[in-house]
Amino acid sequence: MRRQLTGGLVALAVFGAVGGAVVAWLPSDAKRPSTAAGSPTDTGTPKPPRAGEPAKPPRGSESPKPPRSGGSPQPEKSGAPAGPSTPPLPRSGPGTFVTAPGGSAKVGIGTPMRYRVEVEKGIAISPEDVAAQVERTLADPRGWTADGHSAFQRVSSGPTDFRVVLATPATVDKKCAEGGLDTGGTVNCSVNHNVMVNLRRWVLATQYYTEDVVGYRSLIINHEVGHFIGHNHVTCPGEGRPAPAMMQQIKGLHGCVPNVWPYDSDGRLLTGPSVP
Repeated sequence: MRRQLTGGLVALAVFGAVGGAVVAWLPSDAKRPSTAAGSPTDTGTPKPPRAGEPAKPPRGSESPKPPRSGGSPQPEKSGAPAGPSTPPLPRSGPGTFVTAPGGSAKVGIGTPMRYRVEVEKGIAISPEDVAAQVERTLADPRGWTADGHSAFQRVSSGPTDFRVVLATPATVDKKCAEGGLDTGGTVNCSVNHNVMVNLRRWVLATQYYTEDVVGYRSLIINHEVGHFIGHNHVTCPGEGRPAPAMMQQIKGLHGCVPNVWPYDSDGRLLTGPSVP
């Protein structure tokens, strides 16, 4: 979709409804954009183009993979023990946010794109921890700075080029719909200079990343920021090859192997055939 750390395993524990203890999360390692509205990275329907503009393919949030024929969808796994003491993740929140304090040094070459990290109120996930993970992702040499012209810097005040917002599914849906995108309560999007991260994806990842939830968080950031800086969806380049970061991996790997980075360790772009 348009306009979405490597790391160790992450312990995910207590979930609850808004207004109570909702999530306990333990952190782990892990060209300039256009002014057009944007689109979801995993499953959205794009806004019609403005008069005189060429039509563009949908970008943004991925759709959940349909069940195999004759089967039923697999339940999402949280990494927390099942049982009555594990309430579901909240579906909605107040739509107001806490900004991560402080900032980061510039990473990459050229004028940095300034971004702010925010977390919806009522989610018991530290904005500082989310910001640290976003920083590590964008600073990684396998990230978008490897293109030789993208640079980033986190700030907590002043003008910004984009925001990274961790929010409940309902809030993500509302924000993404402002750009004409349908995220269906399950996925992320990049729209109107906002990288909207669905709480369910941040905590539960997908079936392909149950053993690397922290890594999947880097994929979210790389995919959505990739849309923000102008990259479209691609698909698997071949059996056994790394899945591109701009591939909608939540829909299936199609023979590729999981990968969360736009570039490899030798600075080569990991991409594939364009998605019509």
